[in-house]
Amino acid sequence: MRDDLVGHLLGAIDAPDAERIEAALADPVSGPDLRRHLELLGRAVAPLALDRDPLAPPPGLASRTLRLTAAGSTAVPPGQGHWAGHPAGSTAADRSSSQRHANPGRHAAPAPAPREGNRWSDDRGGGGEGGMRWVDKAILAATALAACVLLFPATSALVARSRVTRTERNLGRVGQALQGYASSHRRYPSPPDGGPLSRGGLFAPLLVSEHRIVPDDGMLLVPGSALARSGTFRVPTIQALDAARGKDPAAFDELVRSMGGDFGYTLGYRDPMGRLQPIQGLHRSHHPLMADAPDESGERSDNHPDGRHHVLWEDGRVEILDEPWLHDEDHVFKNHDGVTAAGKDPEDAVIGDSHHQP
Repeated sequence: MRDDLVGHLLGAIDAPDAERIEAALADPVSGPDLRRHLELLGRAVAPLALDRDPLAPPPGLASRTLRLTAAGSTAVPPGQGHWAGHPAGSTAADRSSSQRHANPGRHAAPAPAPREGNRWSDDRGGGGEGGMRWVDKAILAATALAACVLLFPATSALVARSRVTRTERNLGRVGQALQGYASSHRRYPSPPDGGPLSRGGLFAPLLVSEHRIVPDDGMLLVPGSALARSGTFRVPTIQALDAARGKDPAAFDELVRSMGGDFGYTLGYRDPMGRLQPIQGLHRSHHPLMADAPDESGERSDNHPDGRHHVLWEDGRVEILDEPWLHDEDHVFKNHDGVTAAGKDPEDAVIGDSHHQP
C-alpha cells in the first residue's frame, strides 16, 4: 500500500487503485500511519512546484552548439595522422627524418592555447591521448543543458496535472460526503440564520462531527497551497468551535477562517422576508455547491496559477472551468447585489469562503 502512495500523490494510478487507497486513508486503524507517509511524500514533491514555468534556454544555445559541432568535425580521423601519406616500406628513420623536416617543433612542448577571457580561442583539445577534448566536453554540456530544458517543463506539467487530478478527486469525495449528509437530513449542511457560527465553512465541522470526513486527511486541501504546505490543517469539530468561541476569540477567528480548507461552500439564499433558508439537495446540474474558495477580490480563486477553477455541482459532478467562463451566466462568488453573501432567490448561487457570513 505504501508503494502506491507515490502514484496516488501524482495522480498516476487507475480509479480502482485510487478508491482502494482512499478507503485505506479513511480507515481509523491504518489511516493515520498512511496519512503521515503521504504527508511526508507531499513535502518531498512540493519543491517541484517551483519549476512549474518552462525554463527558457540561454540565448544563442542552438547556434553555439552547431558551431562547436562543426569545429569538432575538423579533427584528424584515426589513421590519417603524422604517418599518413608515407609509402609502404619506408623505414622508421625515413619517417622520423621526414617528420623533423615537416614539423621541426614536434618534440617541443606545445604552447598553451591562447585564451580570450574565459573562452578558448582555437579548436585544439585540452587533454592528453585518450582524454576528452574541450570541444567534446562543451558538446556534452550543451546536450545536458538541452535535456534539462526539455525535462523541466515536462516535470512541471506532471506536477500541474497531479494537482488538478488530486483537487478534482478531493472535491468529488467531499461531494459524496455531502450527498450522504443530505440523504440523512434531507438537506445539505446549512449555517444558522445568524450568530458567530453562521459561516460558509461550517459545513466542514458538521461533516467531521458526524464522522463523514476525516479532520486531517487533506480532503479539503489543494495540493501545493499555503494551507497544505503548513502541514497543520485540521478541521475542528462543532464542540471545538463552541469551546474556542467562549474562551479564546482570537483562536475562534482563526478556526473560522480556515475550517473550510481551500474550498468555498454555497451560502444559500434568503427569502423575501430576509430569512436564510436551509440548503436543499435539489440535484441541479447548473447550481454550484462548492468550488475553489474565492480570494479577497471575490472575482477568482488563487488556488491554481493557471487560472482554472474546480466547481462541484449539486448533482455531484465536478467540472473544471477556465476563468473567462467562471461567471458566464451567474457570478459564482457574488449575489445579484454584487456582494459575497446569501443569494437573493433560489437560483442566485453564491460560493463563499470559510469566514463569509450569509
